[in-house]
Amino acid sequence: MAKSSQNFVPVKEVRDGIMILNDGSLRAVLMASSLNFALKSTDEQEAIISQFQNFLNSLEFSIQIFVQSRELDVRPYVALLEGQLENTFDDLMKIQINEYISFIKNFTESANIMSKNFFIIIPYSSAGFSGKDNPIRKVFGKRKDTLDVRQGKDGGFEERRSQLEQRMAVVEQGLIRTGVRVAKLETEEVIELLYKIFNPGEQEKPIPLSQMKNQHAAQPE
Repeated sequence: MAKSSQNFVPVKEVRDGIMILNDGSLRAVLMASSLNFALKSTDEQEAIISQFQNFLNSLEFSIQIFVQSRELDVRPYVALLEGQLENTFDDLMKIQINEYISFIKNFTESANIMSKNFFIIIPYSSAGFSGKDNPIRKVFGKRKDTLDVRQGKDGGFEERRSQLEQRMAVVEQGLIRTGVRVAKLETEEVIELLYKIFNPGEQEKPIPLSQMKNQHAAQPE
């Protein structure tokens, strides 16, 4: 019997920007900015490496660092230029915009420019929440107050989300010390990220991440 492709996706649902996996565990995704490490002085490079090492050593839980590399999609930018072209009445300006559009298209096709996005995936699971394979559950049975996501009961979701958010804060503060800014992906952004992961052959618009949080504005160099 043929199965839907959705059966092979380990994510049951995305709620409030948090992925709920089929086994009941939670995942949050932070988008991280990049650093131009090569332009830093030797002292700055050593300081960044030291801070990042301290950050990793301070973690009491695992994280996953995911780097997404994709061919740069210039179609939205070209569409913007074409819109300006239609609203331009100056003949000289029209010629210049047309030449610029041709240059952008030819350059991106020949140079194979890639865009990179950096993500931190933070997990959380607890005893009695991972499903039927939990050995404690086999011995003592299922507690009435245990959250079972697959049955749609939300009794402990808020508590577990609070624990996950505490982990997110730890990661956030640790990365800020290295000069990296982060922002949590919301529901639509997580869904779009998952779609891109499971549909690598398609080109979509860039992840519409609104903006980095105000309190994490650009750090002084």
